[in-house]
Amino acid sequence: MQKPHSPWTFSDLTPEPILHAVEKATNLRFTGLVAPLPSYINRVYELQDMEGKRHIVKFYRPGRWTRPALEDEHRFLVDCHGAELPVVAPQYLHTGETLGETGGIFFALFPKRAGRELDISEDRDWEQLGRLIGRLHNVAAAGRAEHRICLHPDRSLDRDARTLLSGGMPAEMQNSFRTLVSRLQQNIRELFTGQPSIRLHGDLHRKNILHRPGEGLLLIDFDDMMTGPAIQDLWLLLPDRPTQCPREINLLMEGYQSFRKLPTGSMALVEGLRAMRQIYFLAWCQRQQKDARFAATFPEWGTGAFWRQELRDLEQQLHRTVSAETTRPSFHFIADL
Repeated sequence: MQKPHSPWTFSDLTPEPILHAVEKATNLRFTGLVAPLPSYINRVYELQDMEGKRHIVKFYRPGRWTRPALEDEHRFLVDCHGAELPVVAPQYLHTGETLGETGGIFFALFPKRAGRELDISEDRDWEQLGRLIGRLHNVAAAGRAEHRICLHPDRSLDRDARTLLSGGMPAEMQNSFRTLVSRLQQNIRELFTGQPSIRLHGDLHRKNILHRPGEGLLLIDFDDMMTGPAIQDLWLLLPDRPTQCPREINLLMEGYQSFRKLPTGSMALVEGLRAMRQIYFLAWCQRQQKDARFAATFPEWGTGAFWRQELRDLEQQLHRTVSAETTRPSFHFIADL
């Protein structure tokens, strides 16, 4: 039998080279099951070994993360697993590492875990979420991730803005965009001063938290793991802007602060972080626009109408960051904020 070639692009990830790469890395034998799972950024497949155990293999998009950056993510997951947090940690390969490589594409193998999307329906759900994230951040603060994105107006925001200005928008709109980014940095830079930067999930919205009946919650998809202020892993869960959902915030923080204190001034960062996330997403689109599936997924990308609307949205969000006081609701849990 001819040895499968090593793939160099996602289009080469057919069942034979997938199985060959995983079997070589694990010394396990697998059946012919190679079931693709939904994932836009990476390529993810379900496999089954000869003993009937199901596994998930993730092939990371080439060029998105360096090996050290992926190792930072895996180290965080292993730390969380060691602290008995509900995450899916990568399996160790026969090399003693968690990251494999074939044809220039990094990959990792995970045990299969299933669950349903989180539904927050009761007060205790918010408290449970807060406790879980507080525990997560205790583990996060005990380690470092030097090769991941640092969420800060002078670092991640500056990088994303430069990405967009390098070709992501019409030339006649670039000056307006530069002005908006400069104003945003001026508005929020001081709010970040003195804020501790810890390891974060980075994209902790409800679709990245599963409920497993009889077991509880499960945190998934650490692909956007970064470092930054703790509030980043909390505000994405809120049903509305902070001033509009005080009850949910109080419950979430009651749970969180039973394990860890939120740094002073954290809530004042939310609207600035929201603006930064808007720009981050646009920069992400810019980096993905050559992907074969991008045009079908984002048909309006890059048009004049598209950018005019984006600049209007950013202008509106900028107004919400003008004063920290407008984003600092006086909730009972934050005497220290």
